[in-house]
Amino acid sequence: MVWASILTAPFGLTEPIFVPEYWNPPSLFNLAASTGFDIESLIFSFAIGGIAAVLYEAFVKVEHSKMSHHEISSSRHKFHKLVLASPFIVFLPLYIFSSLNPIYSASLAMVVGAVATVLCRPDLTKKIFIGAVLFLALYFVFFLSFNLVYPGIVEQVWNLQAISGVLVLGIPIEELLFALAFGGLWSSYYEHIRWYKISGVVYK
Repeated sequence: MVWASILTAPFGLTEPIFVPEYWNPPSLFNLAASTGFDIESLIFSFAIGGIAAVLYEAFVKVEHSKMSHHEISSSRHKFHKLVLASPFIVFLPLYIFSSLNPIYSASLAMVVGAVATVLCRPDLTKKIFIGAVLFLALYFVFFLSFNLVYPGIVEQVWNLQAISGVLVLGIPIEELLFALAFGGLWSSYYEHIRWYKISGVVYK
């Protein structure tokens, strides 16, 4: 969890990509509005990275084991590094050359990364799909609570005219799509990078 959080935290530095195209949030020292960067995005990225990486294990008790050299040498893993980098490879041209709002580019890139992972590591398919649903559910509950504490915040902060404007119980549907895509991709990233496999369910 700590490893995944540390790896994810630097993505908070991408905040200028989303401000103000996607949203324009209040921030400590008004950093988001004045520079595009903010401290909250680093904290947010740190938090969701660790949570998404272990949420599956929080509900399903499993054992992990290192893949053997024979398994690692399989032709299926010929493009291992390319698959790991696929979300970034997809996002950059979408962001630079398309007119899509950055939230759509980011979500689509993560979906491509998750699909590529399934093709490369079919043993992680179950974790990817369940991890995506679990993180979406957690994010949904969190956002509902957020809206209760700060009523009207979505209309004030999110650039609804630049996105679909569709709200699900007051939550921008783009946030839910992001959560689903992120949960699917990040739930398996640790195992994928470190060559771990889920060797079985632990019954206690």
